[in-house]
Amino acid sequence: MKKKPAIGILGGVGCGKSTVADCFARLGCAVIDADGLAHEVLRDREVAGAVIERFGLNVLGAGGAVDRAALGRRVFGCPEDLAFLNGVIHPRVLARCEALMEHYQGDSGVAAIVLDMPLLVEVGWEKRCDFLVFVDCEEAKRAERVAKNGKIDVNELKKREKCQISLDKKKQIAHYSVHNNSDISDVAEQIAQLFSSITKGK
Repeated sequence: MKKKPAIGILGGVGCGKSTVADCFARLGCAVIDADGLAHEVLRDREVAGAVIERFGLNVLGAGGAVDRAALGRRVFGCPEDLAFLNGVIHPRVLARCEALMEHYQGDSGVAAIVLDMPLLVEVGWEKRCDFLVFVDCEEAKRAERVAKNGKIDVNELKKREKCQISLDKKKQIAHYSVHNNSDISDVAEQIAQLFSSITKGK
């Protein structure tokens, strides 16, 4: 069976990476949602225990589970805390991504494998991708989306991005750029065109 292309999505917080991933999914691609996997990992008893031991009970939500927003506010801005959290979560998330990639490679109904992974370049997984797609979006639009989402504010957005590889660098290494400043139909059309190029080997 011919190896399916692996497509990595790059972009800043609030740029619409998940929207782009959904467009790929509608074209027959399997999407690996690393953020969703991180949610699952944080619900693991061993992981939650390590997080609570390090950061205390104030990172728990009303239901007793780890509150990701509270945890994010605690670790972003403190390199040591962020490194600890990444050391606990990343190996588990990446192992699950690895297993899913292997599974989808053997699935004849899958056209390509899309990695929706916020820290794809930071963990070195851009090397596992055949193509990288950068989601370009104006900073004001990203801030608007983040504010509407309500999970983090603009200051938190900037603090998080300071801990990551610059967007300029990510855009520079991408094979394709998608502009996501307007509506979903425009994004879907761009994805359809670039996916056609990928599948035709252009």
